[in-house]
Amino acid sequence: MKKEYISEYAWSKIFTFLKGYKGIYIGTELRCKRFIEAVYWMSRTGAQWRELHEKYGKWNTVFKRFNAWSKKNIWSELLQFCIEDPDLEYVMIDATIVRAHACAAGYGKQSLEGLGRSRGGFTSKIHTKVDALGNPLQFIITPGQASDTTQAKHLLNGVFNTQVLADKAYGSNEIRMQIKNQNCEDVIPSRSNSLKPVNYDKHTYKARHAIECFFGKMKYFRRVFSRFDKSARNFSAFLSFVGVILWLR
Repeated sequence: MKKEYISEYAWSKIFTFLKGYKGIYIGTELRCKRFIEAVYWMSRTGAQWRELHEKYGKWNTVFKRFNAWSKKNIWSELLQFCIEDPDLEYVMIDATIVRAHACAAGYGKQSLEGLGRSRGGFTSKIHTKVDALGNPLQFIITPGQASDTTQAKHLLNGVFNTQVLADKAYGSNEIRMQIKNQNCEDVIPSRSNSLKPVNYDKHTYKARHAIECFFGKMKYFRRVFSRFDKSARNFSAFLSFVGVILWLR
């Protein structure tokens, strides 16, 4: 087993955030880093909490701490803290489906926890916004059968004076109008059944591969590649943590 997964640079950034966060106990730097390493191990392997390697301490203690931080939105705030100087020459939005394991069921109402039934079976959908370099800016979780476009309005909030790249699923008049009203230019091809196809910058559209590459990198972490968490809150926490790791590479 690798001794450490978190680089010195990434750890210095994470620990700077944690030291300044009021209302949580982080203990010594060594123990705090061991906890973050444990979360990384869980993210990368997708193992059950009970299978956490003993070098990281008692699995239940680590889980309780992770869950407590999740309730306080610490993981999502950590992601926002690590987003430094994003390249907003253009932004990209898209969604990807992940299969949910049977152990993800059984907590509250499934639809409220971002779980549903699609052609792929028991699934969740991750709606994502990334910058021009493919770095994550925002995640939204919905049931797998939800349309990609349902969260476009929320993903586009706060996006101004740039180009928005998306595939033809986002080519509705409503989405194009929102982009225009926010002083942005849409780089979105028309749907195949469109009566009046729109012109778009095909050269710029080629850069949309960055968000697909991001999904590929994100799914190297098996806790994201397949959903095991019962609550959308904890699944979102793992997404934010993976986003942090990718930002600090």
